[in-house]
Amino acid sequence: MILTSRRTLQRPGSTRTLQTQTDDAGRVLSRVRRSVLPGGLRVITEELAGARSASIGVWVGVGSRDETASLHGCSHFLEHLLFKGTRERSALDISIALDAVGGEFNAFTAKEYTCFHARVLDEDLGLAIDVLGDMITSSVMSAADVDAERDVILDEIAMHDDDPDDVVHNLFAEQAYGADTALGRPIAGTTESIEAMTRAQIVRFHKRHYRPANTVVSVAGNLDHAAVVRAVEAAFARRDWLSGDEEPVPPRRGARRVRVHPGKVEATRPFEQVNVVLGMEGLRRDDPRRFALGVLNTALGGGTSSRLFQEVREVRGLAYSVYSFAGSHAESGLVGVSVGCLPAKLDDVLTVVRAELARVAADGITDEELRRGQGQLRGGLVLGLEDSASRMSRIGKAELVHDELLSIDEVLDSIAAVTLDEVRDVAATVFSRPEIMAVVGPA
Repeated sequence: MILTSRRTLQRPGSTRTLQTQTDDAGRVLSRVRRSVLPGGLRVITEELAGARSASIGVWVGVGSRDETASLHGCSHFLEHLLFKGTRERSALDISIALDAVGGEFNAFTAKEYTCFHARVLDEDLGLAIDVLGDMITSSVMSAADVDAERDVILDEIAMHDDDPDDVVHNLFAEQAYGADTALGRPIAGTTESIEAMTRAQIVRFHKRHYRPANTVVSVAGNLDHAAVVRAVEAAFARRDWLSGDEEPVPPRRGARRVRVHPGKVEATRPFEQVNVVLGMEGLRRDDPRRFALGVLNTALGGGTSSRLFQEVREVRGLAYSVYSFAGSHAESGLVGVSVGCLPAKLDDVLTVVRAELARVAADGITDEELRRGQGQLRGGLVLGLEDSASRMSRIGKAELVHDELLSIDEVLDSIAAVTLDEVRDVAATVFSRPEIMAVVGPA
């Protein structure tokens, strides 16, 4: 049995139970709770019966789309710098603290948020909370660290520029949204923007965006919510970081649709293969048709039994790797097909991919494909949520970017409720839109 409480306005100092899952005997299997601390910092936890690990993520509502042209890559630069040391811990101290207890520790930057995360034994959760709180609130960001990490990031940019999949997807986004827009620019920045960025700019960016009201701490595993809240409040109170009186920043909403630009862009690289992304405008994040699109995407190119894999690779032998994707933002989305093939086979690959997209747009998918797509999505969802890290990510992202936290059963029911007509309608809408294409390969 699952009881779910919908999101409502919650003031600092309050706690609310959002979801409770029990077994037939009434024993609690999972409970999700949410507290709001001073300054608007949100703490959301999922207590999991039987777990021996705990995972924590600090989600900050800032990503590359929040950067101006002169700050291009600043979110990612800042992510790196917060590992370089605080007033209490050196960079080595931070690494040793979690290595010594066998913890996993990392971070990533996306277009709409940044996340710092750790997974530890349940008994070491307090340590992980303290280390992350120290990093977020008290990073030194010295001039020497900025210069040293600048070189690391420049190496990372060069590494991505050597990866054909990264290059072609960055080009695809650039064509879709425009090279002069935040959504169209690569997350890591460019050599020029990173070389020009100053410590003062990064510090101001940190102060502006790394605020309690713009931050969510999500924790899942063997835990006690009240104890987690006390530990978070203690760890994040450094330097009076929780002294403000803001209310939590609501999820990012698309006030208006972002324009997507059809067209073709090409780049030459000394690769053996040609890499292609062919797609079009998709659906925004909160579009009610997103479950139908998920089933469609799975049937089209989500696995080895999908239409594209079978037709492009298995039947015709045109490419080793081929898959479809569907991504979304607050006010926009993209769908597409990604393929890597030998240059001589590119024309045949594009002919087959376009024919399959046209066929799906005209006729939808079969009943068998619908059932298979639903099964693959449902199975992937459940199997992907069998550890504390994935549960932490689920509740953290739901709190930061969505208006509600759907239970796992609610998501499974939404997938199961998708009909052939719904898939046909979304296919006809999406795959009839103007084409966007990016191509990267040898001259």
